[in-house]
Amino acid sequence: MTITSKVSREGTMTTRKSSKKYKTNDICSKFDISRATLFRWESEGLLSGVERDWRGWRVYNEGNLRSIEKIMKNKSAG
Repeated sequence: MTITSKVSREGTMTTRKSSKKYKTNDICSKFDISRATLFRWESEGLLSGVERDWRGWRVYNEGNLRSIEKIMKNKSAG
């Protein structure tokens, strides 16, 4: 997660947290899973909170990565 600070025109400082964003292919490569599996987990409700960009493409964040790790851990323990 990156924290950025900015000074406004009025001289006040604002801080904004921005987390890294990942594309579907990034997630599939990182976890060695197919797009179909990833999308199925989302449709089954196992993976929630997946954002969409202006084109409607899925954009994953750090929270989604943690959820995927949990899903995979539960599936392997199953």
